[in-house]
Amino acid sequence: MSAEQASFKRLIDIGISLSAEKDTERLMETILLEAKDIAGADAGTLYIKTRDNRLEFTIVRTDSLGIAQGGTTGSEISLPPVSMFDAEGLPNHKNIVTYVALTGQSVNIRDAYDSTEFDFSGTKKFDEGTGYRSRSFLTIPLKNNQANVIGVLQLINSIDPATGEVTTFSKEIEPLIEALASQAAVALENQNLLESQKNLLDSFIELMASAVDAKSPYTGGHCQRVPELTQMLTRAACQSTLEPFKDFELTDEEWYELHIASWLHDCGKVTTPEYVVDKATKLQTIHDRIHEIRTRFEVIKRDAVIEYQQQLLAGTGDPVVLKRALDERLAALDDDFTFVAECNLGGEFMEESRIQRLKQIADIEWTRTLDDRLGLAQEELKRKELQPAQPLPVREKLLADKPEHIISHDNVIHSADPDNPYGFKVVVPEHKYNLGEVYNLSIARGTLTEEERFKINDHIVQTIVMLENLPFPENLKRVPEIAGGHHEKMDGTGYPKQLKAGDMSMPARIMAIADVFEALTACDRPYKPAKKLSESVRIMSFMVKDQHLDGELFRLFLSTGVYREYAEKFLEPEQIDEVDINQFISA
Repeated sequence: MSAEQASFKRLIDIGISLSAEKDTERLMETILLEAKDIAGADAGTLYIKTRDNRLEFTIVRTDSLGIAQGGTTGSEISLPPVSMFDAEGLPNHKNIVTYVALTGQSVNIRDAYDSTEFDFSGTKKFDEGTGYRSRSFLTIPLKNNQANVIGVLQLINSIDPATGEVTTFSKEIEPLIEALASQAAVALENQNLLESQKNLLDSFIELMASAVDAKSPYTGGHCQRVPELTQMLTRAACQSTLEPFKDFELTDEEWYELHIASWLHDCGKVTTPEYVVDKATKLQTIHDRIHEIRTRFEVIKRDAVIEYQQQLLAGTGDPVVLKRALDERLAALDDDFTFVAECNLGGEFMEESRIQRLKQIADIEWTRTLDDRLGLAQEELKRKELQPAQPLPVREKLLADKPEHIISHDNVIHSADPDNPYGFKVVVPEHKYNLGEVYNLSIARGTLTEEERFKINDHIVQTIVMLENLPFPENLKRVPEIAGGHHEKMDGTGYPKQLKAGDMSMPARIMAIADVFEALTACDRPYKPAKKLSESVRIMSFMVKDQHLDGELFRLFLSTGVYREYAEKFLEPEQIDEVDINQFISA
């Protein structure tokens, strides 16, 4: 093989190596080292052009001085970037590297000390301080496939292999270094493009998570804290030498996959109406409808007063008896409203006797004299028109479940089809919402109806559907599975696929623990006080006993101190109390 053929083969091999390198630091280091080797240079520097038109030192090597900075060395470069323009905005043609960057032309200097074209004062100062003698310079622009300069490669002091003396860079070597620089520029540009796309994806994902958190004060920083805790516990699992974690490890790509999944684990919440997530009372929709009911009570009380006054004027009864009856009637209405208002607040359990009293109150009638179809939005008017209008005035129930309170499903319910392609196993309520007043006030626990609870739970269905329909590359293909499994339970009673522990990946089971612990300890939920650390751990231990959370991961969570590390970073000081983890680890 001739020397020329060997050179071409070398370039091809280097090109393959550059295109395969995924780490930007190693890529830039390889570019400089290969160029130094081909040209037989003692020293070299790789500069990268910044957005503000400066050339930044990224790799510096001087073999005879033992200088190796940047790249994988771990040694930082202290030299400041070189500006391509002066203070007046004029191009800096006196510095050789900025000249090459500005013109896109290669420059071969035989001896820097004899050059009058460029300013080598900085080089000479370096030589004075180190005893080095900078002589020959070969400075090559790195151009991308649009012929734009993205960096500069500078080689210093070509070494004659026969004598070991410093010589000039031959004209024959220039095309080879330029060819290498061209390959390097394309590889570097491709790497930068991939990195930019990755940064854009990361920023968009974090923006999405922040938007979900910003929708409701009930979620607070949930979407941002869960990824932190997920990474902490995953790292502990990777470092553990105990079963079942001793063989568990993630590659760099799998770590990135976990990062994406954890940040997107609740992205489906963008589809959940705020008034459902924020429903603090049973009658709350966009506003609390207790105000409408209060007004009806006021109307009934006014009617009672008017009736009393009319009886007095007509002389149809004993004034004392009539006044006593009025006072009793008003007091009863006040008591009934107080009861209804209490029912509206929700609680842990509503007894059947209270529901029966609610229904009795609902049967009280009042008179409506105004058309209740005027001034309505089109959707509500359509529901009203399902029943014929009654002539005014009309007697109505104080509390009612009306046909117009029923809101039908208006879009595709992915979990309604038993043969859905996602594997969802979810019971879908008949209606999208039921706004019936008695129906809502009779909620036995909390403030949510069956329909609203489904809507909130449906966020994980929407998360999976959204992620399954994104064209993730092969290295991110498990994102939907990891992100979509944090409401599943180890015994198969979870949501929305009823997966069991063996059906879930380790990262998905880790995220389930992170999601629960964050929710228990969060101090930015306006509907509940923040739980102390010990109480949160105790509640999770019950969830482990009920096979809702992974027991091995829970014990790892405690034994490695991840729970406390997270607490010290995110919990309020008054939440962090002593936890006897031994009782849970040995359980």
